[in-house]
Amino acid sequence: MSESIDAQCLDQLFFDARTHNEWQERPVSDELLRELFDVLRWAPTSANCSPARIVFVKSPEAKARLLPALIEGNVEKTRTAPVTAIIGYDLEFHEHLPKLFPHTDARAWFVGNEPLIEATAFRNGTLQGAYLIMAARALGLDCGPMSGFDADQVNEAFFAGTSTRVNFLCNLGYGRPEALFPRSPRFEFEDVCRVE
Repeated sequence: MSESIDAQCLDQLFFDARTHNEWQERPVSDELLRELFDVLRWAPTSANCSPARIVFVKSPEAKARLLPALIEGNVEKTRTAPVTAIIGYDLEFHEHLPKLFPHTDARAWFVGNEPLIEATAFRNGTLQGAYLIMAARALGLDCGPMSGFDADQVNEAFFAGTSTRVNFLCNLGYGRPEALFPRSPRFEFEDVCRVE
């Protein structure tokens, strides 16, 4: 049986972790990005479908392709972030199920069922994007997840000719705590939960 993680871990993952918009000039290595993926890939998806596809945008050339797709308020924080993860979802994820879920013919559940494909890819790709945030925090990175972009432009710039579509973006690096806004309030349990 698993034990609860300690308070320091909970602080790093949840209580003290913040969404960052300003970044230190401190690089994030490719090795750390590989470690990040190696952590998040073990978290659960339905039938182990693993539809997330991630582009880690680091180079000036790649940033130049991404920045025109962003709303004005997201440009500078993305330009200065060491890495921007483009989290996408693959609409042909089911083609990999014979490898990823070999216990049964799970591919057959999806073939020809476009609504199920779309819902499964988007839902589980979103889960994997959330796992990316938690894994990044666990490895000492700060995160700045974002909407606020033209999805068609991002898809054309980074996923053209593929079955992958963008879900959301997440800047990664080492944030500047002094630039944080005051923490916004959260709901209480009674506001949004019930036990039946």
